Amino acid sequence: MGQLKTPIAATARHLCIDMQVLFSRTGPWPTPWMERVLPVVAELVAFAPDRTIFTRFITPRSAEDMPGMWRAYYRKWVQVTRGELPEGMLELMPELRRFVPPALVHDKRVYSAFADGTLVEVLRAARTDTLIFTGSETDVCVLSTVLAAVDHGYRVILARDGLCSSSDQTHDALLDLYERRFDIQIELAEAADILDAWRRA
Repeated sequence: MGQLKTPIAATARHLCIDMQVLFSRTGPWPTPWMERVLPVVAELVAFAPDRTIFTRFITPRSAEDMPGMWRAYYRKWVQVTRGELPEGMLELMPELRRFVPPALVHDKRVYSAFADGTLVEVLRAARTDTLIFTGSETDVCVLSTVLAAVDHGYRVILARDGLCSSSDQTHDALLDLYERRFDIQIELAEAADILDAWRRA
């Protein structure tokens, strides 16, 4: 279990990555234990919905709408393009929708939430220096966004029990990587410990 190095400032923001129906048990990209982490995520959101940003992974209408190797990717996963997806698949999980607003929603077309430059502007305007991460998947969109946050110089805190993946093996490997290779720039802690530190801000 990780231990937080210093208290969490009131300027921290909770970045909840891609907790969408698309990745639930009923979606075409199921993350089987998303439902297990949902109560943990919801508790963090409920503490400070006005300091929460939900990201949504928005698929293209067709593979040809994307550049380069993304076209090959969506030719393989044609069933998740918007031309094929059932309605509602890109929405947040029902348990989280009630927090919007005041929580914000940031849509993205690729893995990293920082890719188009708009998220960092929102965070700068809020004088954010710390990002608390939950969401899916630990080894894809969370990974990409966490490393971008590190590059931008944010203090990064991962809620260990608020992350999920479709692969237990790579989920565990990524948590180990975060702890062993990024121990100065990435902190891991249980959501209860994060909430306790944030409440004291």
